[in-house]
Amino acid sequence: MGLGSLALVTIVAIGLPTAWWLSQASDRQRLLAELLLMIPLLTPPLAMGILLVSAYGPYGLAGQWLTRVGITLVNNPAAFVLAQVYGALPYFIVVARSAFATVPKAILEAGQTLGATGWNRFRFLALPMALPGLASAVALAWVRAVGEFGIVMIFAYFPQGIPVKLYTNLQNDGVDAVYTLLWMLLIVTLPLPLACFALGRGATWRRKSPPAVTG
Repeated sequence: MGLGSLALVTIVAIGLPTAWWLSQASDRQRLLAELLLMIPLLTPPLAMGILLVSAYGPYGLAGQWLTRVGITLVNNPAAFVLAQVYGALPYFIVVARSAFATVPKAILEAGQTLGATGWNRFRFLALPMALPGLASAVALAWVRAVGEFGIVMIFAYFPQGIPVKLYTNLQNDGVDAVYTLLWMLLIVTLPLPLACFALGRGATWRRKSPPAVTG
C-alpha cells in the first residue's frame, strides 16, 4: 500500500498540470497529446511491460545509462512504482482533462480581466469547479495502480503486488488459497474511491445549493 500511495502521489503530481495544460491547449496541441495518450491506453499491459523492460532493463537504451550510474529499474520497489505510474497515469490525465474542460472559460477570462494570475485562476477557480471530476480521476488512478497486473508482472515481479501474488497463489495452491488476499485487495482498494466519491458528491451539492438568505 505504501508503494501504491507513492505511485498515486507521482501520478497526481505529473497528471494534474498535464491535464490542465491539455484543457487550455490549442486544438492541434491537444490532438497530438491525446494521440500520444492513446498509445498506453490501447497497448495491452503485458506488451507495455515488455516495452518498459526494453527501455529500462539492463540492456535497454535508458537502462544502460542508468546502470552506469548505479541505478536499476527492474524487479525492485522503484520499478514497481514506475509500473503502476505507467499503468494508471493515462487514465488520470484523460479524466482530469475532462474535468477541467467543464470549467466555463468565461469564468477564467473574467478572473484574468480582474488581474488574477494563471496560478490563481488555476488554484481558486479551476480546481474547485473541477473537483468532482478530479476526485473521480484520483479514484480511477488508485484502482488502476493497485490493481495493475500485466506491467508489474513483466517489469517488476519482485516485490509482488497483491494482483501478482493472487496469480502465483492461484497457480501454486488453487482457488482456496487466494480468498484472504482477495479480501485484502478489496479492503486496500475501496476506501479511497469511496472517499473520493463522497468528496465529489459534496462538492457538486455545494455548487448546486442556493446561497442562504439572511436578514
